[in-house]
Amino acid sequence: MFRKSARRFCSNPGGKSLTGPLPLVAAALLFAAPSFAQFSAPSGQSQGTQAVQLPLSGRTAQSSGSVKTSEAPAPSTTATVNTLSPNVQVQGAYAGSTPSVAKMPFSGKLGLREAIQRGLAYNLGQTGATQTLRQAEGQSKVALSSLLPNINGTINENVQTTDLRAEGFRFNFSGFSIPTVIGPFNYIDFRAHLSQSVFDFAAINNYRAASDVAKANRYSAQDARELIVLAVGGAYLQTIAARARMASEDAQLQSANAVFDQSKQQFGQGLIAKVDADRSEVQALTHQQRLLSLKNDLAKQKINLARMIGLPPNDQYDLSDEVPFAPAAPLTIEDALAQAFQQRADLKAADAQVQAAARAHSAARAERYPSLGVTADYGGIGVNPSQLQTTYTAAASLKVPIWQGGRTEGDIQQSDATLAQRRAEYEDLKGQIESDVRSAYLDLQAAASQVEVAQRNVQVNKEALDLTQQKMEVGVIDNVAFVQAQEEVTNAEFDFINGVFAFNVAKLSLARAMGRAANALPEIFKAQ
Repeated sequence: MFRKSARRFCSNPGGKSLTGPLPLVAAALLFAAPSFAQFSAPSGQSQGTQAVQLPLSGRTAQSSGSVKTSEAPAPSTTATVNTLSPNVQVQGAYAGSTPSVAKMPFSGKLGLREAIQRGLAYNLGQTGATQTLRQAEGQSKVALSSLLPNINGTINENVQTTDLRAEGFRFNFSGFSIPTVIGPFNYIDFRAHLSQSVFDFAAINNYRAASDVAKANRYSAQDARELIVLAVGGAYLQTIAARARMASEDAQLQSANAVFDQSKQQFGQGLIAKVDADRSEVQALTHQQRLLSLKNDLAKQKINLARMIGLPPNDQYDLSDEVPFAPAAPLTIEDALAQAFQQRADLKAADAQVQAAARAHSAARAERYPSLGVTADYGGIGVNPSQLQTTYTAAASLKVPIWQGGRTEGDIQQSDATLAQRRAEYEDLKGQIESDVRSAYLDLQAAASQVEVAQRNVQVNKEALDLTQQKMEVGVIDNVAFVQAQEEVTNAEFDFINGVFAFNVAKLSLARAMGRAANALPEIFKAQ
């Protein structure tokens, strides 16, 4: 370490020459009192700035939870045209929320856009991403502070005695008796201290790495919004589908009850056998039990949705929107992939994590470089405030690392491993994004085809049911065929509901895979 400094000390106010043992005592005090502020060496570390090591993995957002959609093939059966089994899985923080009713009053009717708005404001996934971003920004400010001037003020008042013999002074003057312990004496010191790094490449790169981490967390917060739209939108679609199934089953129950009432009358008149009347009754009871199960499913779906958006966890509200089938805008797989690589916030976050690791690696290498800093203090010192004398210290120090015990090589090795890991994660995420886009694109095509087939199937089965009912009423057939036809209509309507749900989930999933779910919601759904 090379140091250049300038000092100014208290002058002799009397201006007289000092002779005899007193100058010796004064000199002893000068060198025996290292606690004096104006005599202290400028502050500085014995070692240079050390590189801040980042976590090995840059995938911090996944620890808070996940949102995934899937469409698996449905079990094969001849009684249905349903070929897809859509599913929305929400785990971790994205399944919870903080209360929102106090800050955002609720009317009791929930629309799709309001549900998304509440989710973006109060879902726990967004809360966690926001606080993580704030923490990263705070860490960036801390890293910047080592590059900016640091100014502190101190007030010291000392009363002390000094053992000169213990400090190494041995006096032996003939005719003079100098005490071994001197004092007590006192002084007061008012002082301002300044330290400033002129150039320190390790500290500079530490700050740049912290800034890149904050940028990555900013992109992660944007990606959290995409996941919230997917989670809340998917839950809303599930709830709409559950409500549609319940409404369809309720209509079938009303029809079954009407047939049962008619059968009882016909049995009373001796027109049909008791077994036919019993069959109608069993069919009505079956629809009644099925309706009860669907009501329970709807209530659970509403509770699940409420938990995501900050509403009380109950089903005491109504959905005000329908999300009918609406064909998706024409889009090629190449365009979808291009938009995904350009817009996905998590890919931008991964790139920022790579940049942060590269900065940390540069900081580790910069531990080998010299660093220059300045320190200064200015203040007054004296036995009391009325007798203060102005003193100051200014120093510049150049630190040249020579050997740090292998610490620099160890830091470089750690940062190099982190950089390699984050580059691998970035490439893996690109592959995952392409997989997400292609899977969602295939799901969208399959769901569109299923909706078309299911729609036609509903129409055909309703026509068959009408013909069967007419034949039963004139006595051409018994009610066995009618019960079967009614069950087929129920299955066909459920298939159509499931197909629309699968199609809308696929549209939402493709939008999320392309990184545009939060900004293009009106284009994805046309709620009525």
